[in-house]
Amino acid sequence: MGPRTNTTAATGTWQLGDLTVNRVGFGAMRLTGTAPFDRGVPRDRARSIGVLRRAIELGVNHIDTAAFYFSATRSANELINRALAPYPEDLVITTKVWPGRDPSGAWWWATPAQLRGQVEENLRQLGRDHLDVVNLRVPPSRRAGSIGEHFGALAELRDAGLIRHLGISHVTSEQLAEALAIAPVVCVQNPYGIGELSEDRALLRLCGELGLAFVAFFAIAGSGREAGPAADDSEAVRAVARAHGVSVAQVRLAWTLQQGPHVLAIPGTGDPDHLAQNVAAGTLRLSEEEMARLTSLRPAAHSSPLPADIRSTGHRAD
Repeated sequence: MGPRTNTTAATGTWQLGDLTVNRVGFGAMRLTGTAPFDRGVPRDRARSIGVLRRAIELGVNHIDTAAFYFSATRSANELINRALAPYPEDLVITTKVWPGRDPSGAWWWATPAQLRGQVEENLRQLGRDHLDVVNLRVPPSRRAGSIGEHFGALAELRDAGLIRHLGISHVTSEQLAEALAIAPVVCVQNPYGIGELSEDRALLRLCGELGLAFVAFFAIAGSGREAGPAADDSEAVRAVARAHGVSVAQVRLAWTLQQGPHVLAIPGTGDPDHLAQNVAAGTLRLSEEEMARLTSLRPAAHSSPLPADIRSTGHRAD
């Protein structure tokens, strides 16, 4: 790797417990292929390794990944290990458990007792003795249910030294309160971008009041989710992009980051040029009028190529 330029530091930092991260991170899902999981064409291995190393050179010190991020011939965790180990001292690697995929790629959801196996799988693939942050990724079908049994199991793994800090993903305010009653939470990782609903904004504000990081995924895709930005709200975004001479993706990221100093973004890509654009978006400042115009955009209907009960982090189809 070349010298680190620390480009992301201009966006500011936030704390994940006792770990300091720059607010623009990197999502690893699209390292494995041109589409999420087993859809699309596997990435060139050397290119993906190069993207990871370039991210570190640009100052990224927060990488989001999961053991279930794999395609037919690529594993995001193993690419991270190959590219970055021995890891920089300031690098924070965040993983997710509860969803899983068997070797054939079929999805399954872990019981509380099976979470240890998922944590250990991430440890093996990453070559770590402990995981910096583990997010409990809640199934869409459990959005209104209790997460206490699963989160309690993760808290036990933290007490055993396998996990340093805990987070939760794809949750409601009620589930955040339930988790906090069990063990400390350092971050909430939820979909968030232009066109989000009022209840999503309320959770983002609550995290700020509690001093918790709100880690936004789908910041680029917005309401289009895995399918990409929705056509019916993109013209307003394009107009702002033209005014600043930047890409639509950069406007979407900038809008998300300007929601508050506690808001982090983890855009993912397998393209080195898009990586540089994503990192640069952290320095883009939108005016109050532009922020208000983009905030007023209505949520759009979206569909997902993933199974109905599996929706995970995803960004621009690079």
